[in-house]
Amino acid sequence: MFRKIVAIAVAVAGLAVSACGGRLASGGAGAAGGSTMMLPPIDSDLIMEATMPKDSIGEELPSEGLGQVYSGHWKALVGGFTQKTYSQTLGFPPGTKITIHNLSKSVTHTLDVVKVDFGPPAGFPKNPKLSVPAHGHALLELGYASGPIKPGKTVTVTLAKAGKYLVGCAFHYGEGMRTVIVVENGATPGPQATAPRGKPTPTPTPHSHSSYSPDGT
Repeated sequence: MFRKIVAIAVAVAGLAVSACGGRLASGGAGAAGGSTMMLPPIDSDLIMEATMPKDSIGEELPSEGLGQVYSGHWKALVGGFTQKTYSQTLGFPPGTKITIHNLSKSVTHTLDVVKVDFGPPAGFPKNPKLSVPAHGHALLELGYASGPIKPGKTVTVTLAKAGKYLVGCAFHYGEGMRTVIVVENGATPGPQATAPRGKPTPTPTPHSHSSYSPDGT
């Protein structure tokens, strides 16, 4: 039997509710330029698709579904953060106001800035001291901390300054929740993990293109 598909555009506040029970689906762009998110089936014949808004970051433990990917450009394993479907490095133009969505069904996360303006390589520190309480007046810079983001909830932050940012979750940094955010004109997200519950997938060798991505692709 063919399944009926219902496409719905979801505002940021609405997505916070749907994200609690949903999972990111294929990485195709949605109506707002974001990525597609699959909501739980209402019945066996009905699937609903919500469009994840543009200028958003989804986060959860790699083991919850986002997986991990090795970046050859940054020479680091990243996981737990995405602009599309699965874990990747991130890229936005300066001045963007982004929304951080906790995609987890049951686990609270944060987004903390660990380091600013580095290599490559990324050089993630082994045991950084990250803030659990919110810090930084909603501006992404060294010392910024989102504060605890409960399952299905969101936090907004402005990418006020161009630069390269190492970020991670204060609760789960040691479990692989860390990535790179490049804030630069023309920056785009890097290649994604392809096995969200399996082994990390190496990224392709970087190539030169007209638009810059965090992985140099």
